Amino acid sequence: MCRNIKPLFNFDPPVTDEEIRAASLQFVRKISGFHKPSKANEAVFHSAIDEIAGISARLIHTLESSAPPRNREEVAAKAKPAPRSGSALESAEHNYLIYAARLPEKR
Repeated sequence: MCRNIKPLFNFDPPVTDEEIRAASLQFVRKISGFHKPSKANEAVFHSAIDEIAGISARLIHTLESSAPPRNREEVAAKAKPAPRSGSALESAEHNYLIYAARLPEKR
């Protein structure tokens, strides 16, 4: 699943057209493998985004739920990753030490 595409249904305040379009852009990028299409593919790339955004909007606006709408801020706070400890340098040093320990001794 695309990590950048977040659930958009049943939120208070409701999803915006911009959020639906952003998710559609991420989806098209993922399945096409292009972050930015070439000139030759630009029209079809943007057409796909428009079509997926339209279909997604219709889906989201017609879905029903018996659950109360979720609070966006609460959901976002729960989804934030835990802070990482240590720097990239410390991680690299740690990995090197593990690697070096596995090397056979020189005679």
